[in-house]
Amino acid sequence: MNSMYFTEEHEAFRQSFRDFLQKEVVPHIDKWEKEGTVERFIWKKFGEMGYFGLNQPEEYGGLGLDLFYTVIFLEELQKINSGGFAANMWAHAYLAMTHVNKEGDDRIKREYLTPSIEGDKIGCLCITEPFGGSDVAGMRTTAIKKGDTYVINGSKTFITNGVYSDYLVVAAKTNPEDKHKGMSIFIVDRDTPGISSTKLDKLGWRASDTAEIAFDNVVIPAESLMGEEGKGFPYIMQHFALERLVMGINAHARAEYAVDYVVQYMSEREAFGKTLDKFQALRHKVAEMASRVDMCREYNYSIAKRLNDGIYVVKEASMSKLLSTKMADEVIYDALQLLGGYGYMEEYPMARLLRDSRLGPIGGGTSEILKEIIAKMVIDKKEYRPAT
Repeated sequence: MNSMYFTEEHEAFRQSFRDFLQKEVVPHIDKWEKEGTVERFIWKKFGEMGYFGLNQPEEYGGLGLDLFYTVIFLEELQKINSGGFAANMWAHAYLAMTHVNKEGDDRIKREYLTPSIEGDKIGCLCITEPFGGSDVAGMRTTAIKKGDTYVINGSKTFITNGVYSDYLVVAAKTNPEDKHKGMSIFIVDRDTPGISSTKLDKLGWRASDTAEIAFDNVVIPAESLMGEEGKGFPYIMQHFALERLVMGINAHARAEYAVDYVVQYMSEREAFGKTLDKFQALRHKVAEMASRVDMCREYNYSIAKRLNDGIYVVKEASMSKLLSTKMADEVIYDALQLLGGYGYMEEYPMARLLRDSRLGPIGGGTSEILKEIIAKMVIDKKEYRPAT
């Protein structure tokens, strides 16, 4: 237990969630990885256990707990070796639901947030576009107001839960002439006419339904606007801090899983008359791997503490994602090497872990974009502030 951040209550939650995952999720992972679909029943079980409401307000059915319950939630999801399943869960709880909670009015929260907490509705966040990537301000999807409705046209891509979700949180330009201030956020029901999804075939995250989504004259009521019109860009930017920290935590957790697995493997695997963990070259490699994991984990915990205390941590979260995802890729690469030929076999966990990890430096802002954001803050002294 790291008593600087985790209490006995936290650790009891960790053990109960770990047991839940082993009982309710792990037996189905290989099937979901093969089929590319997470069956609906597990969402309901997560909801019944309160796992989608850890950081959500009690007024709408959440538990209102501190951010370290979320840290545990993310870490344990990484340790069942299905980045796709984990992504489905955290993209619902910490991407889509974050916007619903922060920008939605009371009606929207009761119609979407409460059933999301209960596992009855699944959400997805639609920001990235086929021609935009990390250039959020260059968004082309439009939402033009006509009377008491908005009409959405455009497309989104790489959307987690993009096929099987019940509602979409959509960023669109309400004033296409204004690059930053012309963007707004909407909540849209999946069955609204004009929405179509195409499932994407990916290198990793195979259990997750990732989609390209098209909006063809999708008419939604004006009350589907979340927050103020024209403030979509700062809403997105302020929530990126949480998303990037989530991906940083995911990275250190999967790297920790890789190290733990390889240490166990080396203690059992023999060569030249002794177990692998007795060879100095291999021992020192593990020492280096474990040190890098520990450095990132401790930094991520400190950022989680600051974010939990209400501090705006966009720089630190960007640094977390940049370095933690790079570290995870390299540690998992080395872990696979330490397994030798078995590391390349699908029946061992490293092959899937390596594929799943590779999305880390890409999703939620590429490492190249993050470097420029960090450079602006460090060199140009640019300050990013929450939406007001």
